[in-house]
Amino acid sequence: MDKLAMKTKDISKEKFEILKELFPNAVTETVSENKIGGRGTVNQVSRTIDIDVLRQEINGNVVEGKEERYEFTWPEKKKAIIEANSPINKTLRPVREDSLNFDTTENLYIEGDNLEALKLLRETYLGKIKMIYIDPPYNTGSDFIYNDDFTQSEEEYKEISGNYDEDGNKLFKNTESNGRFHTDWLNMMYPRLKLARDLLTDDGAIFISIDDNEQANLKKLCDEIFGADNIVNQLVIKTSETKGLKNAHAHLKFPKQKEYILVYSKNKSFFSMNPLEIPKSDSELSKYLKYYNKKINNIYKDISEWKIENYLGNDKIKDSETLIYLVEPDNEVKLDIKDKEFKILKNSQGKELIYYCIDNKIKKVLFLKDNLTKKESDLWLDISTINLNKETNGIPNYSNGQKPLKLIEKILRTLNEDCIVMDFFSGSATVAQAIMEMNVKNNKNFKFIMIQIQESLEKNLKEATSKELKNGISKQIKFLQTINKPLNICEIGKERIRRAAKKLKEENPNSNFDDGFRVLRIDSSNMKDVYYKPEEFTQENLKMFESNIKEDRSGEDLLFQVMLDLGIELSNKIEEKFIQNNKIYDVGENFLIACFDENITEEVVTEIAKLKPFFAIFKEGNNLTDNTLINFEEIFKTYSPDTKRRVL
Repeated sequence: MDKLAMKTKDISKEKFEILKELFPNAVTETVSENKIGGRGTVNQVSRTIDIDVLRQEINGNVVEGKEERYEFTWPEKKKAIIEANSPINKTLRPVREDSLNFDTTENLYIEGDNLEALKLLRETYLGKIKMIYIDPPYNTGSDFIYNDDFTQSEEEYKEISGNYDEDGNKLFKNTESNGRFHTDWLNMMYPRLKLARDLLTDDGAIFISIDDNEQANLKKLCDEIFGADNIVNQLVIKTSETKGLKNAHAHLKFPKQKEYILVYSKNKSFFSMNPLEIPKSDSELSKYLKYYNKKINNIYKDISEWKIENYLGNDKIKDSETLIYLVEPDNEVKLDIKDKEFKILKNSQGKELIYYCIDNKIKKVLFLKDNLTKKESDLWLDISTINLNKETNGIPNYSNGQKPLKLIEKILRTLNEDCIVMDFFSGSATVAQAIMEMNVKNNKNFKFIMIQIQESLEKNLKEATSKELKNGISKQIKFLQTINKPLNICEIGKERIRRAAKKLKEENPNSNFDDGFRVLRIDSSNMKDVYYKPEEFTQENLKMFESNIKEDRSGEDLLFQVMLDLGIELSNKIEEKFIQNNKIYDVGENFLIACFDENITEEVVTEIAKLKPFFAIFKEGNNLTDNTLINFEEIFKTYSPDTKRRVL
């Protein structure tokens, strides 16, 4: 049986293998120095790509050295690229006690550094996310941003940052006095956007909120990662009303009233979205009213008093906006309609027509959709963060990057099919609530993946610069204390989802929407070092390890790391069953069957093989000898030869 890797892929090696396959003659060997802990350096021979041979193969001009070219760069950009490609030795552990409907939900809430989360999810969700929305730190001089220097030791990092908390969160304050003000922000964003692109479907898109501080740099960053041709739009969002010079730029004295949302597609040739439509103004409608009133006869007054549904959207239309004209129905239409009743049919062109009856005569009403609405522009003036409620479902809010539901719902309306939506800077989980409300209101089936680092509210309170912000954070801390939850932003997000789901269920008892979420938390690998580096342990040392799995890890912990390793979606249904006295995990109705017990008999293996799973996973232990493994293989060859067998 093959052994599971139980760690993320090295993306740079993956890309090297692609080049090797395309241009095998460009692969060569070179000598480089390699540091070995504190024991100095040794020369190491490794494979690499010969750029001269590659240039000959592609038969084109290749820019190199100091030759002038158009480019966007910053200090340590190469390091940011390496970080995007480097593997990590982490996993996701399920947290049932924090989840809601763990066994049935398809929504995910992931706690931890979003760069690590994106790396862990890459294999499983490669090309599967239709929409990503993020509201990253705006780099205003007081925001906390992520430090991603994995090459530093913990002691070195503590000495440099001074803000390394007891939970190991890699956070620091990026002040304007910092000479790396833009550099640190770009190094934080680059690898995350690089991985985000991999997760998008070919027809998917990413929406990124930003303000003036990094808007220009973000656009250049996205041009490089997604391709300049794949920009969809740069939306301008109204954020406040003019109130003197309180929010003015110091040197220009212009009050700040706008932010932006950059929209990039993964591949513009495949990208499609629902056109956003808004009602026309009264002045625009009056032009059509004036014309069509001539076509409406004396019975219009009676019709306008009827309760006519607006078939253009979810809201009722006003009587003054009911633009109709009356004609006799087509000869082939035969309907049995009573007075003041409606029936809806479509004509041969697929246009929706509404038939009704007056005085035993059938009439036809045509709703003039094109005249009632117009396309939404890229200037969203009706979105204003100043109208945020002071609390959401009893949870205090504060205006630190908070986005209104109205804005997220408008973005979600561009989706033309059910899909997975991700937010890897999820904050207070506005996107999750918006998705659930959209599912209820529009009978959709959107699924969400929220990712948020366990950012300390106590630390944020100490660093808050405004009285308003301090008050908001203080209220959130007091709220979490009343419900006995840890004082971090993840707890605000999870509680908001729970309360929003409960309220929606109460208000819509017949709705079938997914009101749950499965919490997963980033942690170190479930496997001991001996699993990954057995060559570093002597035979005497190996005897000390009765198992290569850490003592505090459960079977369900192992299961989720196996699912990550095999690329199985983490929202799959999981059932626990017993065959004889052995616990087995059934994922996706026999897609994956896993048994991590050591005392497993051939009879149990036979029963598992008879289920014909796509994957069968067993734990390598003292009782799983070479002879036993050979017997297992023979059992599967007999009952389920196509099953892929793995051990860990």
